[in-house]
Amino acid sequence: MTLMSSREFNQDTGTAKKLAEKEPLIITDRGEPSFVLLSYKQYQRLSGLKPSLSDMLSMKEDIEFEPVILDDSFLRPAEFD
Repeated sequence: MTLMSSREFNQDTGTAKKLAEKEPLIITDRGEPSFVLLSYKQYQRLSGLKPSLSDMLSMKEDIEFEPVILDDSFLRPAEFD
């Protein structure tokens, strides 16, 4: 993992973002690790979050999808008061 001081981070966030795209970036404060910057994709993978519909639509690889087949049992006439 790459280290960056909080001063360097504040002065050059663009470089920090580029580094964090490749691997988590540890941001230090007075030489001690304080924060970790990582890409959203890495965060999703680590936290177990499922990708949003827009994320899935923008994926280049195929995804498994099995639609739910609904019957008419959920249909009912609209009620207007």
